[in-house]
Amino acid sequence: QVQLVESGGGLVQAGGSLRLSCVASERTFSSYVMGWFRRAPGKEREFVAAIGRSGRNTDYVVSVKGRFTISRDNAKNTVYLQMNSLKPEDTAVYYCAASNLFYFSHSTASYDYWGQGTQVTVSS
Repeated sequence: QVQLVESGGGLVQAGGSLRLSCVASERTFSSYVMGWFRRAPGKEREFVAAIGRSGRNTDYVVSVKGRFTISRDNAKNTVYLQMNSLKPEDTAVYYCAASNLFYFSHSTASYDYWGQGTQVTVSS
């Protein structure tokens, strides 16, 4: 059982930046594809970004490309989401998730373990 704990959320003005972190309890962290999802008020949880096991390969939803960067440090069992040029529509609870699959998926069903989420609020 992998436990994931997110941190780094908060309130920021439009155009600002935040860096989310997600620490995993599992020593085999490097064996998982890691992803970030978000759920805005009144909407379903949606894919934001994913990163492969080595960190070389990444995938992003179109709406965050060029603004968000996902990265990982396998020595620290941590995955990050650097969010720049934030917009009010980025307001959501952000979740990290771990997948045993060997490819990127935008589906929540493809991820086996989830964190509790961290709130990001972007004011206009």
